[in-house]
Amino acid sequence: MSLRIVFMGTGNLALPSFLALRDSKHTLVGLVTQPDRVGRGHHQHVNPVKTAAVERGIPVLQPDSIKTAEAIADLKALTPDLCVVAAYGQMLSIDVLKVPQHGTINIHASLLPQYRGATPIHAAILNGDAETGVTIIEIEQKMDAGAMLGRARTPINPGETTGQLEQRLADLAVPLTLQVIDEIVNGTARREIQDSAQATHVRKLSKTDGRINWNQPANTVARHVLGMQPWPGPFTELHQIEKLPLRMQILAVEECPIEQPCCANPGGVIAVTPQSFVIRCADNAVRVLCLKPDGKRPMSTADFLRGRPIVLADQFY
Repeated sequence: MSLRIVFMGTGNLALPSFLALRDSKHTLVGLVTQPDRVGRGHHQHVNPVKTAAVERGIPVLQPDSIKTAEAIADLKALTPDLCVVAAYGQMLSIDVLKVPQHGTINIHASLLPQYRGATPIHAAILNGDAETGVTIIEIEQKMDAGAMLGRARTPINPGETTGQLEQRLADLAVPLTLQVIDEIVNGTARREIQDSAQATHVRKLSKTDGRINWNQPANTVARHVLGMQPWPGPFTELHQIEKLPLRMQILAVEECPIEQPCCANPGGVIAVTPQSFVIRCADNAVRVLCLKPDGKRPMSTADFLRGRPIVLADQFY
């Protein structure tokens, strides 16, 4: 049996599942995605899910709010049997959830009930988790609290950024999503109620959350560098005598012990070689391997040092 499906999603997590459904036995009758955004320099952000829909002539709805009467009427006009949501970015009202005959399911990038909320992939890396995964749930009014219809697990690789892990989870979601939809069609879907007592919640991040706190332990700093890529970006400021502060993103570090007594404050440079420099943290230190000064491309630390030397008196904040 083929279903009429409306897909609701915007980001990279959504794209592989959208493409799989577009090419499946089911009929994608519409895409609901966020309105087009204009960034710095008046450049319009590319929405890959919208691009994929337009290529096949699939109707695209981009309401500022999916809760308005007009948006709900447009959704009803598509007569969906099922709605599939992945990183859409808006809460769905009861009136929206009533539209599809077979309900609405959500692709969530964590092993629920852990990490309900907006930034589950960031949280898994920031907390140093060994594994994470994807959970397909029924959507209800309480955020990410619906019954679980399927889960898939994967280890988190050493050195994996949020962006890299998001792509793997997006791919992991594809077979699981198709399986759950088949089970809904066949009436064999298994509903597992979440244990709300075990639930954890993660908030939406802002740009300021990217700032590196050098007063944290070195392993926390290293996880922050990975977890804040690509957004909001793990940034800090270099302060040098008789020079203006230089803001930069730190893109790759390795933890290293402090091998001798050190009187530098956290954020202080405690070692420099032609290839790298070492910054003290609350306990040990990190060696910086790759960085991106504001307004410039990412570069190795060795390339940076050739243009702007760093000495032991320098401090990062």
